[in-house]
Amino acid sequence: MPTVELSQGRIHYVERGAGPAVVLLHGLLMNHTQWDAVIDKLPDGFRYVLPDLPFGSHPEPMHEDADLSMRGMNQLIADFLAALDLRDVTLVHTDWGGSLFLTAYGLDERIGRMIVLPCEAFANFPPGLPGKTVTVAAYVPGALTLGLKQLRVSWLRSSPLLFGWMARYPLSDELVHGWTEPGLRDKRIQRDMLSYGRSKRVKSELIANTEALRDFSGEALILWSSAGKVMPREHGRRLAEIIPKGRLVEIDDAYVLSMIDQPDAVAAAMAEFLTSAVIDHG
Repeated sequence: MPTVELSQGRIHYVERGAGPAVVLLHGLLMNHTQWDAVIDKLPDGFRYVLPDLPFGSHPEPMHEDADLSMRGMNQLIADFLAALDLRDVTLVHTDWGGSLFLTAYGLDERIGRMIVLPCEAFANFPPGLPGKTVTVAAYVPGALTLGLKQLRVSWLRSSPLLFGWMARYPLSDELVHGWTEPGLRDKRIQRDMLSYGRSKRVKSELIANTEALRDFSGEALILWSSAGKVMPREHGRRLAEIIPKGRLVEIDDAYVLSMIDQPDAVAAAMAEFLTSAVIDHG
C-alpha cells in the first residue's frame, strides 16, 4: 500500500484508476476493505482513493500526540487531501459522520461533491446500540480488546451490541479478521481509536455542525438505507433537504453497511451520480 506522511502520522491508502478524484471513507473498527464488494463495480474514468483512517483497523499507529478528536479527524482528512493534492473531490461518507463537518470547520475547499451513506448526523451521537457499546468500551480497561475478540466469533458479532444492526446479512470471517487484526496486534492501534472515542462531543455543537451543510454548495447524493435502527431513516430525508443540491436515493434491505448488504444497488446509484456529474461539468 502507498503511504503519505502527515503531521498526525503515516496514512496508508489504496488507489486505482485515473481521472476526477473519488475518496471513499470508512467507519470505526473498519478499513478500506469495507468497499471491496463495490469498488470493482464503479465506473472507469475516476481516481478512487481509499485511506485507512486511525479508527482501530489501520496498519500502523499515529504519533502519540496526534489530535484524533472529532475536529482533529476532520483536519486529518483535509491534510490527506492536501498531501495528495486532490481537488474537486467527491467525498464518500459512511458510518462515521464526523467527516460531514468539514464544511462547519471550513476545511471543505477541496470537496466538490459528496455521497453520504448511512452515518452519524444531527443528534445521533453515539448512534444506536453499537455506538453506545463503543463509547462504554472506550472507558473500561480491556473492553476494546475483548470486543475485538468477540467480533471474530460470528454468532457474537451478530449481536445488536456489535455488528448485528450494522449489517443486514452476516459479515465474512475473512473481512472481520482483517478489521480486528491491527488492534489485537498492537495496543497503540487501540490507543488511536480510543483517543477518538473519548474525545468530547457536545450534542448541540454536533447538531449545529450538521446544519452547517446548508452552506455546502456542491451536489450531494444521500444514499440512505430504508431499513435499520442505528441511523434513522428520516435522517436521510433531512440531510437531502438541508443540502441545497442534495437528493435522496434509498437502498432497500440494507442496514448501515449497505455497500456490503447491497453492493450492486449501491454501486449503481454511485455510478449514476458520478457519471452525471462528469457530464454536467464536462
